[in-house]
Amino acid sequence: EVQLVEFGGGLVQPGGPLRLSCAASGFTFSRYGMSWVRQAPGKGLEWVSSISSARGSRRFADSVKGRFTIGRDNAKNTLYLQMSSLKPEDTAVYYCSKSSTPLTSNDPLRDPRGQGTQVTVSS
Repeated sequence: EVQLVEFGGGLVQPGGPLRLSCAASGFTFSRYGMSWVRQAPGKGLEWVSSISSARGSRRFADSVKGRFTIGRDNAKNTLYLQMSSLKPEDTAVYYCSKSSTPLTSNDPLRDPRGQGTQVTVSS
């Protein structure tokens, strides 16, 4: 059974950094692409970033490009999202999700995901 547990969220001031982690289990983590998606209050799911299994390919939404970095440690079965220069509009519940292939997902909003971690950007 695929299990994804996100943590690291919290309250951060605008302009500040935050790093999210996602602990994966129940599947061979190193063989699958992974993504981060988010859901802001009152809005639908939004794709944030994806990474392929071997870290050779990374993609970012325009809204976070240059501010967020995605990474993974296949030895620790962990996915990361390093966020910097955070804005109030980054406030959302952040989820990690698992692709069905080693590549970056074609439909990350439909991939299985964890329970999410809340990120609130506010002064």
